[in-house]
Amino acid sequence: MDDYSARHLSVLEGLEAVRKRPGMYIGSTDGRGLMHCLWEIIDNSVDEALAGHGKRIGVVIHTDGSITVQDDGRGVPVDIEPRTGLSGVEVVFTKLHAGGKFGGGSYGASGGLHGVGASVVNALSSRLDVEVDRAGQTWAMSFHRGEPGVFASEGPAADFTPFVDKSELRVVGKVTKSKTGTRVRYWPDSQIFEPGADFQMQDLESRLRQTAFLVPGLVLSVHDELSDVSQEFVFEGGITEYVEYLAADGPVLATRRINETTSFRETVPVLDEASGSMKSKEVERQCVVDVALRWGSGFDTRVKSFVNIISTPKGGSHLTGFEQALLKSFRTAIEANARRLKATSLKIERDDVMAGLTAVVSVSFPEPQFEGQTKETLGTPAIKAIVANSVAKWADELLAGKIRGTKAEVDALLDKVVSEAKTRISARSLKDTQRRKNALESSSLPSKLVDCRGSATVGSELFIVEGDSALGTAKLARDSAFQALLPIRGKILNVQKASLSDMLSNAECAAIIQVLGAGSGRTFDLEQVRYEKIILMSDADVDGAHIRTLLLTLFFRYMRPLVEAGRVYAAVPPLHRVETAGRNKEVIYTYSQQELNDLLRSLEKAGKSYKQPIQRYKGLGEMDADQLAETTMQPSNRMLRRITAVDAAAGERTFELLMGNEVAPRRDFIVDSADDFDREKIDA
Repeated sequence: MDDYSARHLSVLEGLEAVRKRPGMYIGSTDGRGLMHCLWEIIDNSVDEALAGHGKRIGVVIHTDGSITVQDDGRGVPVDIEPRTGLSGVEVVFTKLHAGGKFGGGSYGASGGLHGVGASVVNALSSRLDVEVDRAGQTWAMSFHRGEPGVFASEGPAADFTPFVDKSELRVVGKVTKSKTGTRVRYWPDSQIFEPGADFQMQDLESRLRQTAFLVPGLVLSVHDELSDVSQEFVFEGGITEYVEYLAADGPVLATRRINETTSFRETVPVLDEASGSMKSKEVERQCVVDVALRWGSGFDTRVKSFVNIISTPKGGSHLTGFEQALLKSFRTAIEANARRLKATSLKIERDDVMAGLTAVVSVSFPEPQFEGQTKETLGTPAIKAIVANSVAKWADELLAGKIRGTKAEVDALLDKVVSEAKTRISARSLKDTQRRKNALESSSLPSKLVDCRGSATVGSELFIVEGDSALGTAKLARDSAFQALLPIRGKILNVQKASLSDMLSNAECAAIIQVLGAGSGRTFDLEQVRYEKIILMSDADVDGAHIRTLLLTLFFRYMRPLVEAGRVYAAVPPLHRVETAGRNKEVIYTYSQQELNDLLRSLEKAGKSYKQPIQRYKGLGEMDADQLAETTMQPSNRMLRRITAVDAAAGERTFELLMGNEVAPRRDFIVDSADDFDREKIDA
């Protein structure tokens, strides 16, 4: 301790601090941090567009690992900044907490609030080149790990000579006076970023698409020289169009927009030019609240929040205000309609209201306070009340029926929220009983369940069987050690059209959910499913296919994790049974007409005869137990078709098209596809 003195303290000057502790500024040094650097440069260009300067932003991923961002904004200032004696370009790219976004009037509301974005990227780059079109000339400057100077040639490995006495902002060309803009090309420093960190085209496309929704009319493009892939994004519909893009389910309440501007006062530190010190001053701000939202028939919640176009994935005061306002308004409306909704003494919670909600919450105001440079959480306290007031005013009017033409939608929405609350309460009360039961414990399960003897989930199978006749055969064909049977009667409820309460009150749907023992909807717990494989066993005809589709609709909508985990299968029973004649009799099963035709031709070529007529199975009940076991149930011989959900959003749209409430899109699909359909495949 005696040897610890002031000489042991390190003072990191300028960009040294960034290189020493990069995670403090960009979050990490892996691919996520690399992409954050790119967002900083893009956000500067977006701020120009938000300020009314510039309509295009282009990004190019080069083959040498560098990336270029260019815009047609005003261009970084090239004149001398009086305090430092440096050009505006050098100040922006080398000085921390320097820029035009600290209340100087250049930007009303911007994403770059800390003045460290461009300088941090510069510090973490082995080379950065910036070109500015301004005042009829093209100005250029280069940097090596944050230090200005001159490179002998192209690329980051070229010899670099730093400026010694005075920096030089070079004039490298002439342009028309009307042409303005900034181009930044940089090479991430391999000394900073982890090996393997690279720019992700998919993430970049997602971010540019998101920005195009948030800034209507702004054209954003990206070109990847490695794959020669280009994309361009421009949307005129704003966040309303963004919500429609994000939503994957059918609407309960169509997309609505809340837009309001509110003034508020805030005490902030302001630089006093006379004394050179910071003094607290109360200033008046303008906050624009822009919200688009809709409720769908599903239960997934998709809420995106933004501050000055910057995404805040961890929310903050604006999102808190939004959620609290919705919860309060719905509680009030449901209490007022408790008798009709059968919701007396029902306590609505946040998740009940948020189920099925797709929303974009965007606020815009000067100098927001973020929690950290990565800007993932908004901290400005006043915004919570502002957003809450705007949303509450709209929600109260909507739920009270004061907005013309929304009564049917509001009634359906309130029913949905109440159903979600009742489902949550039921799931909580049944949670302790949702575990694997053996034959002695199955008394609380549906009486028609024919359970297996084994108690372990691993290796167990549940066959959902169409009809009682097939059940009788399946009982004799199954291996009772690990195969359970649940019969269903005919075609179950189409849950894509039905409400949540209708689904829960349907005997067949309720029996399936009860037997699986894992709940449904957002309360579904994959770990609690009582069987490893769920196998849908229906007849090999049109009605069987329809029943299978209805069952898959139920699983996909209310038990989707089961499908995504690859634990739902369709049994593939044979269509034909061919028995050869002669001394060495052989039984061959075929699963399609084409397969049968090929088999018969091969038998004729081999000189083998077969018994006529060939048996054609129209249903599972036509097989005896041995045949059903051999072809469809014994793991060693059977064929199963695994049902997957590679693209859940595309699957949801397909289910909505084929099974949903909207008839017109389904009719158009049938008409458009009629000529492409093979009539020979119709089994009727």
